[in-house]
Amino acid sequence: MGHERQLVIDMMEPRHFRTLFISDVHLGSKAAKADFLLDFLRYHEADTIVLVGDIVDGWRLKRSWYWPQVCNDVVQKLLRKARKGTRVVYVPGNHDEFLRDFPGMHFGGIEVVERMMHDGADGKKYLILHGDEFDVVVRNARLLAYLGDWAYDTAIRINILLAAVRRRLGMPYWSFSAWAKLQVKHAVNFIGEFERVVAEEARKSGADGVICGHIHHAIIQDMDGIRYINTGDWVESCTAVAEHADGTFELITWRALATAVPALTAVERPEEAELAPQAA
Repeated sequence: MGHERQLVIDMMEPRHFRTLFISDVHLGSKAAKADFLLDFLRYHEADTIVLVGDIVDGWRLKRSWYWPQVCNDVVQKLLRKARKGTRVVYVPGNHDEFLRDFPGMHFGGIEVVERMMHDGADGKKYLILHGDEFDVVVRNARLLAYLGDWAYDTAIRINILLAAVRRRLGMPYWSFSAWAKLQVKHAVNFIGEFERVVAEEARKSGADGVICGHIHHAIIQDMDGIRYINTGDWVESCTAVAEHADGTFELITWRALATAVPALTAVERPEEAELAPQAA
């Protein structure tokens, strides 16, 4: 099976897009699936790559340093793409907020901006931001945000243990951390409110849509005339959003390292689509 999988991947041709949007990688966290992202970047090219925040997890690195070689490999891969002509733009989030002190700066060809307006191929405009400024917990109660971050770490550890047990039992992958998070978020209606507020910010900015991250909930949907796009994350769902040459958007889930199937398109050119955690 391993040889067949490698043969399939070796035969793959890289897919080329107009734009790729990636967020919430959390390099520096043990939960980050940096190896999945590196694999993804090998088979996906774009004229422009927008990093929509929380690429580096400064919060966790401050607590304890964790930076394996694969984190360097991801950074080097992005730098190499920039050197070869890909425009790479970095919109910092709350976990990598130290970069917000350097708007307009270029690091190895990677451009840092606080937020940006993306001109779609179909003529529509999209506001791009991480989204943490609309998270009341992060904005108004930093201590609570850190406590929530600790609880999320604990859920991730449980997730790793359960994944190992389910693998031994021949059961499919299921994310406990994603499930637990969604139960809490749904209880307080956080996700829906976040989406509504971010979409309204796009409307106020004169945009036709918004592309963000932050809440690790990948989705493409229309909200009262505003296209709301969340790129998801590379901690649980391993998702990215791609813009095609005609301006349509695709939500991609990458599972090449986990299965014999190199790439799984979760949603292709959707009118309205959502990536939800897998059921047990």
